[in-house]
Amino acid sequence: MAILVRPRLLAALAPTFLGCLLLQVTAGAGIPEKAFNLTWISTDFKTILEWQPKPTNYTYTVQISDRSRNWKNKCFSTTDTECDLTDEIVKDVTWAYEAKVLSVPRRNSVHGDGDQLVIHGEEPPFTNAPKFLPYRDTNLGQPVIQQFEQDGRKLKVVVKDSLTLVRKNGTFLTLRQVFGKDLGYIITYRKGSSTGKKTNITNTNEFSIDVEEGVSYCFFVQAMIFSRKTNQNSPGSSTVCTEQWKSFLGETLIIVGAVVLLATIFIIVLSISLCKRRKNRAGQKGKNTPSRLA
Repeated sequence: MAILVRPRLLAALAPTFLGCLLLQVTAGAGIPEKAFNLTWISTDFKTILEWQPKPTNYTYTVQISDRSRNWKNKCFSTTDTECDLTDEIVKDVTWAYEAKVLSVPRRNSVHGDGDQLVIHGEEPPFTNAPKFLPYRDTNLGQPVIQQFEQDGRKLKVVVKDSLTLVRKNGTFLTLRQVFGKDLGYIITYRKGSSTGKKTNITNTNEFSIDVEEGVSYCFFVQAMIFSRKTNQNSPGSSTVCTEQWKSFLGETLIIVGAVVLLATIFIIVLSISLCKRRKNRAGQKGKNTPSRLA
């Protein structure tokens, strides 16, 4: 029995049918999907561009622009869905970088010539990433409390300025050297036996806290960039208490003292052993030497 299809229904179904058919033909022909969901992942200027989807019959090539508006190829013909662009963005962390991900079919002949990537004379499909300004957009890593120094009722808390991948004259710079006075720290502290908390802010890496003698205090800190309106603070550091620090210093001094003592004993024993060997050799040499007759 024949099934009758109304003309209007057929007209409505036609675009859907043709779309599915076109999708199958496209997949069979190896035409790549454009990358999507391009995202910058950056902490203390270590910067990676991520995207989707995982490629099937094509590869990706990333391009990033420099201050001269030239495009440089990175992660050429990769099947990964991420690309480390740290080496490029640390050249100038105050520049807003542009990047794009090109989707290149495997079957096409591809050649990269300097700043250009060509497929049979045409640029492959690509997707632009959001602009990325490292100074503004990189996340701050978790800071570390470096040491305590107490003098009477004053306690100095020193925070370690994290090392970055930004270089100058071949040397890696700290956050302080990159941001200067724009970098600050927020410290939160309490007495070891209390839940009441206080905070303090500094644009250096040192705090001077009024404390009671003989009382333990606990601290954690966050780094912050004063000029930022968003993405301003880092995660909080691990909480460290003064009693833990004193215990740690004491254990460290004991360990160092024990190592020094063992090293000294070893050197003394070795020296005595070498002296005895030399004396024994000298004695044997004297016995083996024939005496001369007058």
